[in-house]
Amino acid sequence: MRPRLLVGVAGTATEIGKTWAGAAVATALRGRGLVVSARKPVQSHDPDDPAPLDAEVLGRATGEDPAEVCALHRTLPVAMAPPMAADVLGLPRPSLDELVAEVTWPDGVDVGLLETVGGVASPIAGDADSGAFLGASTVDVTLLVADAGLGTIDAVRTGLGHLALDPVLVLLNRFDGHVDLHRRNLAWLRDTDGTDVITSCREVADRLARLLDERN
Repeated sequence: MRPRLLVGVAGTATEIGKTWAGAAVATALRGRGLVVSARKPVQSHDPDDPAPLDAEVLGRATGEDPAEVCALHRTLPVAMAPPMAADVLGLPRPSLDELVAEVTWPDGVDVGLLETVGGVASPIAGDADSGAFLGASTVDVTLLVADAGLGTIDAVRTGLGHLALDPVLVLLNRFDGHVDLHRRNLAWLRDTDGTDVITSCREVADRLARLLDERN
C-alpha cells in the first residue's frame, strides 16, 4: 500500500531538526482529521544518549509503535552514518534496494512521512545517500529542512542541487521573524532564487493538505 501523498523528509545537515519538524507536521495534519504515518528506514544513535530515538518521536506524533516507524533490526546503536555504524557492529551494510523494499505502509494512510538520515548527501545505505533513497522511493513531494541562520543560502542551494527532485518545499526551521538575518535569508531564497520556502510547520501542514486535496 502507498499513502495518498508520500512526503520525503530530508535535511541540509545532521541535527537540523528533521524529526522535530516531521513530528510537528504530523501532529498538525492529524489535527485536521487526516491519517498520518511515518517511516524511517534506518536510524543510528548513541546508546548513552537519553534523548528519545527518532522513531519514538515520530511514533508519538503519529500514534504508531516506534518499531513500525523503524524496524528494530535497522536501529543501530552507533552514532555514525548507518552503513558506517553497520561496519562498526560487524553487520552487513544495508543496500538501497533493501531499504526501499522494507518500507511498508498500513491501509488508509492520507499522508506518509518518509524521513531520511543526516543531510541529503549523507550515506543511508552502502550504495546510496538520502537523496538517492527518496528518488528511488518515488516520493510525491520533498520537505527539505534547513536552519534559518548563517550558511542557510549555501546549504539550501546545495541541498536542492543534490536532491534533483520536484516539487521541493524548504522549511527554515527555528525561523524568528525578529532576527534580521533570518528575514534576509528568507527574502533572498524566495525573491532571488525563486525557492518555495516556508517558515513554520503549521504552514507546511497547510500546503500538504492542499496538495492532498488537489490529488483527489
